[in-house]
Amino acid sequence: MDYDKLTTIMRRLSLEAGDKIMEIYNSDDFEVKTKSDESPVTEADEAADALISAGLRAAFPDVLLVTEEQADSHSENADTFLIVDPLDGTKEFVHRRGDFTVNIAYVENGVPTRGVVYAPAKQRMFFTMGDGSAVEETGAFAKDTMGTITPIKVSDADNAALLVVASKSHRDQATDDYINKYAVADSKSAGSSLKFCLVATGEADIYPRVGRTMEWDTAAGHAVLNGAGGKVVRFDDHTPLLYGKQGYANSFFIAYSPSVELKKA
Repeated sequence: MDYDKLTTIMRRLSLEAGDKIMEIYNSDDFEVKTKSDESPVTEADEAADALISAGLRAAFPDVLLVTEEQADSHSENADTFLIVDPLDGTKEFVHRRGDFTVNIAYVENGVPTRGVVYAPAKQRMFFTMGDGSAVEETGAFAKDTMGTITPIKVSDADNAALLVVASKSHRDQATDDYINKYAVADSKSAGSSLKFCLVATGEADIYPRVGRTMEWDTAAGHAVLNGAGGKVVRFDDHTPLLYGKQGYANSFFIAYSPSVELKKA
């Protein structure tokens, strides 16, 4: 894989998809449908998916593409693949809360090694460079020219005063019970894969997820966090969270800075 080309294309497609999503987000009305698993889907999900899929297939025709919105792709498997959630945080989008992202990732041998997370309503963009390191871009987000990029790195956590981030739409008692095992200075909520990025920048130390997620929800954020020196492990046994699983469903997990002293589930 030409990683520099991959970075350039993932970044551009996420920005183009973000424009499409915001056009629909800012319209007076948009249709919300319900998928077979009861989750919502909008025309923004579908439009962004069509744009990203076409761009990735044109650039990388020999790489398997798995995307949330194309059910046929969920039965295909490979060691190395591209995985996309064109609009992560559809509930946030529907309720016009802004915490939604475009997620594009590249997985190699079960590990997300490259990815981009773009939050168009928040004007925040995180991605991996060709060498795998993670950055945040600020500026005008021109499609063909990278703006100002700042390397990002996980926190040196204070285990007596941890900063926790948890899901906005899926917070529950089990999550709170686990968080309560730590000495917490501050706890915040965020939607979509932004939670991984907040750990990657050091704005949070740990993000526990005790709830259902799919690999397309997490791969891009996981790649960014890896590039910033962070880790994502299974909730039950603290072994690495791997990708390419049958059906692409994740176990519960913990995303964190390695300086956090993890507590048992």
